[in-house]
Amino acid sequence: QVQVVESGGGLVQPGGSLRLSCAASGSIIRVYVMGWYRQAPGKQRELVARIIDGGNTHYADSVKGRFTISRDNAKNTVNLQMNSLKPEDTAVYYCNADIRAPSTPRYDYWGQGTQVTVSS
Repeated sequence: QVQVVESGGGLVQPGGSLRLSCAASGSIIRVYVMGWYRQAPGKQRELVARIIDGGNTHYADSVKGRFTISRDNAKNTVNLQMNSLKPEDTAVYYCNADIRAPSTPRYDYWGQGTQVTVSS
């Protein structure tokens, strides 16, 4: 079985920083893409940033220059460093991992979500 578990998040003032971490565990052959999505109340889930196993990254325009995604392929972990946070970054953040497990095709696994609140 494969699990994706996030950690981090919390309450921070505008302009502050937070770091989210995510780990994929279980019987894994390969993790292709890892990423972070977020969903604010009343809005659709949106991509924040993703990184492929070769290291290429993609960011939403709204977070470019403020957020940095990184991963450790050996540990199947991905981090999201969030700086210069704004109230509009408030959302539940979800980790996503595109994983190949034994005897199964590639599949998108999701974490349970972690709340990020930016408020004074």
